Amino acid sequence: MSVELMVWDEPVPISRDQARATYLAVKRTEPGDGPAPDVAKELPGEVTFYRADREHVLVKMDLDTMDEVSAQVFTVAQAHGLVCYDPQRDLVHNVAPLGVYEGMQLHTGDGMIVSDPDLGLVHDVLGTLSPQNPFVALVNFGRHFLQVSPGFELEYKESTLIQATVPELAEVRQAFNEYATGDRSFLTRHEWS
Repeated sequence: MSVELMVWDEPVPISRDQARATYLAVKRTEPGDGPAPDVAKELPGEVTFYRADREHVLVKMDLDTMDEVSAQVFTVAQAHGLVCYDPQRDLVHNVAPLGVYEGMQLHTGDGMIVSDPDLGLVHDVLGTLSPQNPFVALVNFGRHFLQVSPGFELEYKESTLIQATVPELAEVRQAFNEYATGDRSFLTRHEWS
């Protein structure tokens, strides 16, 4: 079984709905001919490109190598300023806006790892918490991290690990946005133990 990602250029960040619509529209067209876009040479996996209103590159990979290859695709797409859509998870990786910590990583319990994730992706990933995705974490290695599990149990660690339970997803999203942007309001707004 294979899975796929699609990368292309967008002038501004787009929503999941826009990314999904673009992906579905491109999939209804025929692959391009002629020379492949330069970025296609850097992407791992089986690469197919499409020329519609702009160039789109589809990357297929085995399910067994999905996490490793996806991380490489996200990195290449970001380096080239390209959007990356993950139809399996229905997530879009925009180039911006980013958090304040260079090198921050987003980790999920279903195996996704993204360096320097955009804030929209962090927001959307938090909505995927489930038994299949049992945690989401933003990690600044060697410094601190913020993690959440289903039931909205937050864990924050800088020098010591502290925990707080919040009642709803909106508060989790707010805490993660504050953490990613360097705002520590979430530490005073919740009761930590």
